[in-house]
Amino acid sequence: MRILVMTQFFWPETFRVNDLVEELIARGHDVTILTGLPNYPDGDIFEEYRREPQRFSKFHGAPVLRVPVIGRGRSSKRLLLNYLSYVLSASTLGVWRLRRHKFDAIFVSMSSPITAVLPAILQRRLKRAKLIVWVLDLWPETLSAVDVVRSPVILGWIGRLVSYIYRRTDHILVQSKAFFPNIERYGGQEAKVDYFPAWAEPIFEVDPAFVEKAPEMMPYQDTFNVLFAGNIGEAQDFPAILDAVEKLRNHTYIRFFVLGDGRAVDWLKKEIVQRGLDERIILLGRYPIERMPSFFRAADALLVSLKAAPIFSMTIPGKVQSYMAAGVPLLGMLDGEGARVINEAGAGLTCAAGDAEGLATLAQELSALSIADRRSMGEKARAYCRREFDRETLVSLFETWLAVS
Repeated sequence: MRILVMTQFFWPETFRVNDLVEELIARGHDVTILTGLPNYPDGDIFEEYRREPQRFSKFHGAPVLRVPVIGRGRSSKRLLLNYLSYVLSASTLGVWRLRRHKFDAIFVSMSSPITAVLPAILQRRLKRAKLIVWVLDLWPETLSAVDVVRSPVILGWIGRLVSYIYRRTDHILVQSKAFFPNIERYGGQEAKVDYFPAWAEPIFEVDPAFVEKAPEMMPYQDTFNVLFAGNIGEAQDFPAILDAVEKLRNHTYIRFFVLGDGRAVDWLKKEIVQRGLDERIILLGRYPIERMPSFFRAADALLVSLKAAPIFSMTIPGKVQSYMAAGVPLLGMLDGEGARVINEAGAGLTCAAGDAEGLATLAQELSALSIADRRSMGEKARAYCRREFDRETLVSLFETWLAVS
């Protein structure tokens, strides 16, 4: 099939849409990607892209057409400009660059913002192609949960925009079954919705026994090491994580690590210093995804957290699948679907979102288990991931939806 993938974020940024596109290309589909300039998560256009933009014009042989965007920066104003610049560029320059192309289907990976779907709706009309949207983040509820938007009036306007988008989408895919009522609320009873969960990136499917431990963590092998990997933002509830670390201040055999970057990283650095937790929580910085398995292998537990909010209880954080594939026990401070998956798999221990006391207790409990018991948790995690989140199976399912949508 001739498939147009429209996504604000794409390689060399690290998102699962990259894996999906790679697999579709490998299966013989004619794929074209329209995306913005790479700037996530730092907020500045990648230096390697600035030096050699042509190096990023093909992805496994598929053309990558990029439209200009304003970098996300680290302020709310810059973030808003980033969102708006993509919509404007993709709806004008994007239309021009695709004017001679024909497509059978248009696919949008919608993590955030939902406005990124608007240029695809325009292309749907121009190309007379079916539009499939993968909803990974629910608007406007997420905006309210992280205090980006508080005004009921503005949230109402955004809700009407969401309804407009869903009602002009031929097929909506959701990463969590808990999303169904929300989609029907805004998209109507006639909305065509299917469950399409994320998968573990192929790099994490390697047998852990064949992965070398990250040398950056080797000086700390005398402690029980809990590793958080991923975006450092409002949704991840780092205030509660730091509260848990504080409660474990005197338990010097437990140490926390943070691997990644995000909009809240500067706040986190200052808070660690102010609380005197420099020895108890170590910021490792950001590394390419190729290095992640080595860091996971060096950890005794992998931490996933989300704020206490109804919208987040519906979400399965994408890192859950990657953690499970790595075969390391999980510590979860979250509600709803994410906790259900971890508990159902027997992959680790969970407490309620925002429960710093509970997280501190679980860290102690997990550290007290035998190596054999923790290894068993990791094996259960890998088995569940292979069974429930197999990429080959999910992409095959996606192909059937492409054909019949």
